[in-house]
Amino acid sequence: MSLPHLPHHQGWIEVVVGPMFSGKSDELIRRIKRALIARQRVLVFKPRIDDRYNLTDVSSHDGIRAEAIPVRDSTELRVRLTDPLPEVVAVDEAQFFDAGLIGVVLELADKGVRVICAGLDMDFRGEPFGIIPDLLTRAEYVEKLYAVCPVCGAPATRTQRFVNGKPARYDDPVILVGAREAYEPRCRKCHTVITREVQEIL
Repeated sequence: MSLPHLPHHQGWIEVVVGPMFSGKSDELIRRIKRALIARQRVLVFKPRIDDRYNLTDVSSHDGIRAEAIPVRDSTELRVRLTDPLPEVVAVDEAQFFDAGLIGVVLELADKGVRVICAGLDMDFRGEPFGIIPDLLTRAEYVEKLYAVCPVCGAPATRTQRFVNGKPARYDDPVILVGAREAYEPRCRKCHTVITREVQEIL
């Protein structure tokens, strides 16, 4: 299914990344609101799996919101695009999308749409998260945000995951359904992942 064409516009891709609590959603919402103030047509998407704060809005940890369309995957996102295309398409929590999102994003930019994606660049293990590395290499504009490590106060680039009050194990699935989880930003030095070898010692 091809996308409708938006003539006479220059498209590009922006990607905003960082750990949890670094302000990614705040920055995405800021860019969305500026586009709306400029009277541009904007469509905002989020993965249906992300229902932490609101089923239909992009929400920051501080409670700032922007109206969004929840979708299951890149195929549904493509179907929900309007004809004519909006001038701006924003995607929050892009790390949860399938690889098909990359093709959609590239096609949108080629057709003159400004595409803004936000997401975690690393998973709880400190490893590249999903499709984000591919989006980063293809983007015209990239911004990496930092949080503050609550342990030592250094700039935090990673997300510390706790499951039932303990640091997550390396072999835990990236997405745990039904577990009592908590997250906090950490710097490289203070970031802890329980490896298989450490599990055997414990």
